[in-house]
Amino acid sequence: MDDERRRQGGERWAAAEGRVRREWGLQLPHSFFRFHVFLQGLGAAERRALADMDVAPVGISDLFDDPGLSARPDIDARAHGRYYRDPPEFLTFLHGGSDGLHYGLWSDDGSTCDGVASYYTHDGGDIDTGARTPLEAIRVLIERHWRDLADDDGDADHLAARRHGLELLREALTGLETGDRDETGAGYVRAYDSAAGPADPARVATLDGAGALVTGAAAPERPVHRAPGGFRFAQARYPLLDDPAGPARLAEDARRRLAHGDPAEALALGRDLHWASAGDPVRESLANELLVGAYQALGRSSLAGIAQAHHDHRDLPNVIVLGSHQGMSDGSMSDGS
Repeated sequence: MDDERRRQGGERWAAAEGRVRREWGLQLPHSFFRFHVFLQGLGAAERRALADMDVAPVGISDLFDDPGLSARPDIDARAHGRYYRDPPEFLTFLHGGSDGLHYGLWSDDGSTCDGVASYYTHDGGDIDTGARTPLEAIRVLIERHWRDLADDDGDADHLAARRHGLELLREALTGLETGDRDETGAGYVRAYDSAAGPADPARVATLDGAGALVTGAAAPERPVHRAPGGFRFAQARYPLLDDPAGPARLAEDARRRLAHGDPAEALALGRDLHWASAGDPVRESLANELLVGAYQALGRSSLAGIAQAHHDHRDLPNVIVLGSHQGMSDGSMSDGS
């Protein structure tokens, strides 16, 4: 990358980072800057390989093309890129492929983004928090495709071109991150593509699978994140949320705890209700009430603001809020609700 491109990239980073800090209240990590250095340095062959994987920067990444993008009339800019089930901690930056796979920077404390999360909007499953940086997440995608090509018996020339493109992408990425990982394909996926880990007593279990970072006493039946019993908890929790009277009954206990200075269950139940809203206005409203109250009690005002902005615009047919506001039918950014 020549000096002029580096200068322009640095200016866009500073402008985008400043806007996210002012409007979202979040500090972008330097690993996100490396992600955009990676994108800016790609040649035509690498860009084709990225497109072949159906991978594209979206959401907050749009600010690197134009930090001054305006929001659609009467819509909060913080709703940009927010799929229906995205928790407030999740800040979309990448579309990752089929079934609505998308990636977000993750912020537990409402101040710094210190991780990456992903999930499939259209295909169920939990939120995966295994990657720590955007480039780690893309490296996993590269190696998944490399693994899958090994079992593909299609046209030999086409497969060779696909492999060459992935090799170029891998080379560009490992010059910035993960260069110490020699595994490729299935070996890499086995070694690094896993959200599983030991129980985390600093977090309580949530139905979205990501856990909530909070001190205090959650409801007795709620285990800590990744502890034994998490699956049984989810199996028991969903019927309660489907019961017409269940959400209000659970919320009353969380409300009482919050009023006495303990926001743990309000945060965790709010996340459960948000994840399992399924278009139900009662669950949507209770989720918003509990999340905003918990974040305010925890001093996470930026997440409270994002939660409210999302609640106000959860029914958007398309989550592209910033931009020219023309051609808004791109299915890759429909909310998936």
